[in-house]
Amino acid sequence: MKRMSRVLVMSAVSVALMASTATAVVAQGAAAPRAAVAVPTTANVSRGTLVSVEHLRTLTAREVAAELAGDEAGAWDTGAVRYGLNTFRIVYRTVDPHGRPTTASGLLALPRSGERRLRTVSFTHGTELFKGDVASVSADVWDQAPALTYASAGFAAALPDYLGLGLGPGPHPWMDVPSETTAALDMLRASRTAVSARGRELRREVLVTGFSQGASAALGLARSLQEGADGWFRLRAVAPVSGAYAFRDAELPALLAGRTEPKASVIYTALALVAFDRLHHLYDAPSQVFRAPYDGTIEGLLDGTHTGQEVVAGTPDSLDGLLTARGRAMLAHPTGRLAAILRVTDGVCTDWAPKAPVRLYFADRDEQAVNANTAHCHATLRARGVDAPVVDLGTPDYGGSRHLGSQRAGTAAVVRWFSALG
Repeated sequence: MKRMSRVLVMSAVSVALMASTATAVVAQGAAAPRAAVAVPTTANVSRGTLVSVEHLRTLTAREVAAELAGDEAGAWDTGAVRYGLNTFRIVYRTVDPHGRPTTASGLLALPRSGERRLRTVSFTHGTELFKGDVASVSADVWDQAPALTYASAGFAAALPDYLGLGLGPGPHPWMDVPSETTAALDMLRASRTAVSARGRELRREVLVTGFSQGASAALGLARSLQEGADGWFRLRAVAPVSGAYAFRDAELPALLAGRTEPKASVIYTALALVAFDRLHHLYDAPSQVFRAPYDGTIEGLLDGTHTGQEVVAGTPDSLDGLLTARGRAMLAHPTGRLAAILRVTDGVCTDWAPKAPVRLYFADRDEQAVNANTAHCHATLRARGVDAPVVDLGTPDYGGSRHLGSQRAGTAAVVRWFSALG
């Protein structure tokens, strides 16, 4: 079976069953890239400027369908496959959470459709612990499936890796919606340049979607596009899947109360404290919020260079084994900087009113992104006069996880909706 190191979005039992085949494929995903085609740059380059473009794969429509259907953890829907495609890894200039210049990478997939002017889909992915577990550097079907689905349906698919993942330097600022937004927007800009160099064009209207962490990122990008952050791109529609849109009022209480899968709860909670502290200084020493021995290991373990299996092995099985009383209290009753962070995180539903069509997709009894998140986002948008239909995907399964299953089922549903929009 192919590698399944989505430890944040799988049960620990599933991880243990699949770990025996993980090592070789993880190594492949993290391998150094082949020589890329350098793009000339000048001093003071702007955000979204291409640094390099590298052609990765050419697939026929039959090969795309075979790859999607051949995922042993659960076949992906092939009903929308019409064309072959080409994939490219791009590196581009963007900014870090403090506005300083940096670079990021992503995957661009283009249909071999003969169309010169392409509709564009931006897909933002769910939580990944390991830098190599993203579409631009991984060969895993899970990472590739959204790009294959949308491009083979005739769309140009742009998949940013986010900061610090793929070929991006430094640690990843997890659930930092502002930097997820800038990385996704600059990925679109870089993709437009890469497509133009191949004699094609991206249309102005962007169809935005994302899963789990990427659902919040998708709403952040959608808001940015609606507000005119780019001179070319405009928002056409947005379709987030299984997001933690109410992190303070729904997701954190569920994590702390044991209403989510136990190992995922531990790792999500650790990520929240470590990633938010890196940007906003929530604590003076890890021992204030993490119990020994994890206070001495958890920050290094979550630096993006450790595989999912390593993180599973290096974390306790319950929050009681991870958090000090102070750490639990900080999350249970956020104040100060943490409260301010969560206002930004949850602002993807509360701080704007989409004018483009919106659909919110979720899986019933999701064991990780609890359904209260989607209900909260729906109610908030409705209070602002926004009709955002909620689409129940049922209880899809992927490797023993309804949460993962919702990405597979959601991708199939969203590509049909986007295709119907014209």
